[in-house]
Order: sequence, then C-alpha cells, then structure tokens
Amino acid sequence: MDWITLDAEAQLDALIAKSFEVPQVIFKHSTRCSISIMAKNRLERSEPPAGIPFHYLDLLTYRPLSNLIAEKLSVYHQSPQLMLIKNGNCVYEETHSAIDMEELTAQLHH
Repeated sequence: MDWITLDAEAQLDALIAKSFEVPQVIFKHSTRCSISIMAKNRLERSEPPAGIPFHYLDLLTYRPLSNLIAEKLSVYHQSPQLMLIKNGNCVYEETHSAIDMEELTAQLHH
C-alpha cells in the first residue's frame, strides 16, 4: 500500500480537485485506537484498486485537518474512517470494523 500522507489543507483542496479526474481515498487513522490499527492492517493486507490514490491522515497529529475534511465533504467525523471522493464529493464512507477494501472497490464502479 502506497499511502500518501495528508497533512495540509492545500493537499486536501488538491485531492478534492483531482477527484473530478480520478477517485481519491482518504483514511483517517488514530494511532492510539486498536480498532483503527486493525482497520489499517486489514487495508494494507488487501489489494488496492489500481490507479487510485490512498491518502493517510494521522488524526491525532492533524485534528484540525480532520475537522476540515468533515466540514468540506459534509461527512460526520469518525475514527477510523475510510472515504471515497469522486467529483468533489464523498460518495462512500465507512467506519470501524466495516472498513473493507472489497466494498470500497465495488463502490468505485457505482
């Protein structure tokens, strides 16, 4: 898994703009939460869809950015949280043990 660290508002704006060309994925992760660690490990053991950028946000370090994601994408903040961004909008999001690469991949084709 090639995570792209998400740590700045400019990056968030760029990935939202890029989502009009290529779907983008954001994974919000709490390094102190066992469920979040489990979800991240499960994602890393799965085969990600080809050509889709996966952005990783350490929400303990970048909590204001996490709040901005919730605000800009009109998504209720959760941790851990996996979001699929297409055409500037969050079209799919999942949290906790429901985070699943196969389901995310299926959502790409909707």
